[in-house]
Amino acid sequence: MSRPEAKFCRDCGTAMERRIPPMEDRERAVCPACGFIDYVNPINVVGTVPIWQGDQVLLCLRNIEPRKNFWTLPAGFLEAGEGSAEGARRETCEEAGARIELGQLYSVFDVPHAQQVHMYWLATLLDTDFDPGPETIECRMFALDDIPWDDLSFRTVARTLWHFVVDHRAGAFGTHYGEVTWGETLPPLPER
Repeated sequence: MSRPEAKFCRDCGTAMERRIPPMEDRERAVCPACGFIDYVNPINVVGTVPIWQGDQVLLCLRNIEPRKNFWTLPAGFLEAGEGSAEGARRETCEEAGARIELGQLYSVFDVPHAQQVHMYWLATLLDTDFDPGPETIECRMFALDDIPWDDLSFRTVARTLWHFVVDHRAGAFGTHYGEVTWGETLPPLPER
């Protein structure tokens, strides 16, 4: 879901014009009256890969669009004034009601077509007492062999889980970065 440029200046209310501002290299929405520039920057999505006993992952069944009734990792938009790790912790609590110990930053994916950057942290579940919020229909633990690949909500979720399964099998967890493109598919999981 991309954010459109402002049609009217948020400082003075004048209709915006598309032009290249001084000392810039691309067209932007610029106010001809006061010079305000509407920079449209990517939105950060933050979340976790909540793990139980090393080989189970918590997924949430979405109760909102987009992708209602699909499984996801607990994640959402970073709020102004909070750090990204703090936001990941908050989203995990809001969506799953899960208590976690936050671990390392695990994956960062640029999603240019949606004007977003997705970041996921590994997290250890402290218990399995969940209290999902209104954006979640249900929470469920999945063994790594039972992840519902065809029913995952977003490519960043699928790619993060794919890396988690591969890293789990290898016994080493790094940080993964990449760009998610429209229509991409994941490679098959390597044999054990």
